[in-house]
Amino acid sequence: MRVFEKEGPINTKEALDLAIAKAIELNTDIVVATTSGDTAMKTALTARQTEFKGKIITVTHAYGSRAVGKNAMQEITRQELKEMNVEVVTAAHVLSGAERGLSKVHQGIYPIEIMADTLRMISRGVKVCVEISVMANDAGKIKYGKPVVCIGGSRSGADTVCIITPEYASNILKTQIHEIVCMPY
Repeated sequence: MRVFEKEGPINTKEALDLAIAKAIELNTDIVVATTSGDTAMKTALTARQTEFKGKIITVTHAYGSRAVGKNAMQEITRQELKEMNVEVVTAAHVLSGAERGLSKVHQGIYPIEIMADTLRMISRGVKVCVEISVMANDAGKIKYGKPVVCIGGSRSGADTVCIITPEYASNILKTQIHEIVCMPY
């Protein structure tokens, strides 16, 4: 496992190179987290320069997560990604979503938030990788029961890569993290 000294976008190029090499080795798809679309674009452009033959699925924030009625990814970026054969999944985050709405109103903590915080103890990027893999699985964008290479980050860019066989959200505790390829210290 490659451990980066710092988190964040300074690791994006190396994380993407490691992810694509692992996806080629495993003959599998890539699921990448993105907010604005930048990391997904970089992933697609980097993959084009290799022998990668799988699909790239990007998972972005739900509408309204940052501003009511809006999405953090501009529509033009969404279209550019589709033209690059990147499938875009936009949905409520599986490790917060509706449960965070309850905890804000009722001033408590709920099981899914505990799961998210536990994964963050390893790394914020690991939590993101689990989350996006389950969301892509729920959306039917990946082959059920097959490991995928997941790319996440701690802030912007990418600094975490995991190999995960996700379950559906309704059975999330059966999700398997096979390998952490890289993450920040």
